[in-house]
Amino acid sequence: MNATDLAKAGEQSTPPPQADSAAGQSLAGLLRPYGWSFGAVVILQVIGAVAGLAPLLAVVELGRALLSPGPIDHGQVWTIVIAGAAGLFVRLLFTAASSGLGHILDGQVQLSFRRQLAARLGRVPIGWFSRRRTGELAKVVGEDVSAVHPFIAHTPGELVAAFVVPLVSLIYLFTVDWRLTLITLIPVVLAVALVPLMMTPARLREQEDFDAAMGRIASSVVEFVQGISVVKAFGGAERVHHKFRTATDDFVGSFLRMVRGLSGIAAGMQVALSPPFVLLAVLIGGAVLITTGGMAPADLLPFLLLGLGVTAPVAALGHGFDDMQAARRAVGRIRDVLAVQSLPEPARPVAPQGHRVELRDVRFGYEADHEVLRGIDLVLEPGTVTAVVGPSGSGKSTLVQLLPRFFDPTHGSVRLGGVDLRELGSRELYRMVSFVFQDVRLLRASVADNIALAVPQADLDDVIRAARLANIHDRILELPRGYDTVINEEAGLSGGEAQRISIARALLADAPVLVLDEATAFADPQTEQAVRRALATLEGDRTVLVIAHRLETIADADTVVMLENGSIVERGKPAELLAQNGKFAAFWQSQRSAIAPHVGVLQGDEPR
Repeated sequence: MNATDLAKAGEQSTPPPQADSAAGQSLAGLLRPYGWSFGAVVILQVIGAVAGLAPLLAVVELGRALLSPGPIDHGQVWTIVIAGAAGLFVRLLFTAASSGLGHILDGQVQLSFRRQLAARLGRVPIGWFSRRRTGELAKVVGEDVSAVHPFIAHTPGELVAAFVVPLVSLIYLFTVDWRLTLITLIPVVLAVALVPLMMTPARLREQEDFDAAMGRIASSVVEFVQGISVVKAFGGAERVHHKFRTATDDFVGSFLRMVRGLSGIAAGMQVALSPPFVLLAVLIGGAVLITTGGMAPADLLPFLLLGLGVTAPVAALGHGFDDMQAARRAVGRIRDVLAVQSLPEPARPVAPQGHRVELRDVRFGYEADHEVLRGIDLVLEPGTVTAVVGPSGSGKSTLVQLLPRFFDPTHGSVRLGGVDLRELGSRELYRMVSFVFQDVRLLRASVADNIALAVPQADLDDVIRAARLANIHDRILELPRGYDTVINEEAGLSGGEAQRISIARALLADAPVLVLDEATAFADPQTEQAVRRALATLEGDRTVLVIAHRLETIADADTVVMLENGSIVERGKPAELLAQNGKFAAFWQSQRSAIAPHVGVLQGDEPR
């Protein structure tokens, strides 16, 4: 992948208008654009819930009509039956409409969330990803977004049923007998009194620990699967498996703590709202009132039927409460990602004059108290190749990643064509800078589309020419459908082949500034020579910066920059630095000593 790819990805995932304002909003704030749709879902559910009481009321009135003294009024009986059937039909119709609209709304909200996340992730500094576990980030984009489904598609109906149905039922029951109505409410009062115990700081902390443990399991699985080949090769399976077992044990511990904290409360609520307990309360209260002459026996019937209608929705509300809590925590993590600061775009972009690159007193650190680069001053002239060398951890990769503006320096400036990169628009920047990573990631798309990612308008002849220069054309023809083969679906590529696809992409992009992170690291000697010839023909008037490990790459460079502890300790032509017999000369000799026992001392690899 190169910098142009990131620009294209960013352009294709342009955020919706509310994306920038979404960061930091609550769940209600994030869902505010869908307020009218939510209102329609609730109104439909209210109508359906109220209509659903009609069959129960019909049974009550039918019982009264049949049990009343005197002849049965058949007309009244049929009217009651038809009214109950009509109410049932209206309930089914409006409830189905509410559920369907709720699920459509849920799809729209999830799509919006994922687009906002994709847009935000496409604009955050690359370094932010290196400090996040893949599994945890995947959980936010996948599981956490999906966690809002019950809240949007089901909770509105449960909430409406939990409030509207009991309210209408209570109004009717109060008209029958207010004393037995109060007795019927005793189970509800007992259950509601337990709700605050589920929202204590300790209970909320246990639920957050549970979610965090789930994220750690996901991360450990991803890390294990991604590194399985290395683990098996070096016998580290037991250690990695121990890490997974530790994450699993943490999850089990978090789950048990959460269950222990909630089980007693949940059991109490279920008992209080259970049909036997409700019927027991109604029957005891009704028996007392009937035996004392305070209520007619027929009036007990509506309480036996509607009493359950009062408590059953409240019992279902417990599940809705769980869904709301899960959605609240999930949206909190989504909001954290949306709140990540993206690299700012200039209000009035300035066009660069040429492609001379300058780094002026550049300092940078991933953490505020630790600088990775310290006072870097460097000029990259057009038509030259600059090789950056140095020991591991010296800041090489960080330095080259400043050119495509994967990060902004904390001090100083990086200038292209005389313009600070922060004053260039990202589209113009990525048109001028191409980057080839050592670790290549290809899209699940055709080979041709992967090569032409930075230049989508390129025709097939241009794509093939770039593939030939990268020495990958013959391998592509061996694939099932040639250049139309979908990578990672119809065929897979080795690391070296994927890197050559990335190089072909950079060749086709034809950007005036080329940044290479040891672009031939996985290539065999023949392929490396072919790619080096292709890059040599490409260079021309281009500005090339390369992280170099191989002696051949260093020997071909016009300028070598030696980094150590984030500072430039030596710079100059390779031959001149060797003659100084300093740090670069020691690095050169160590590299030759490392390869000499395996391939013999290279002939003709002394720098010019």
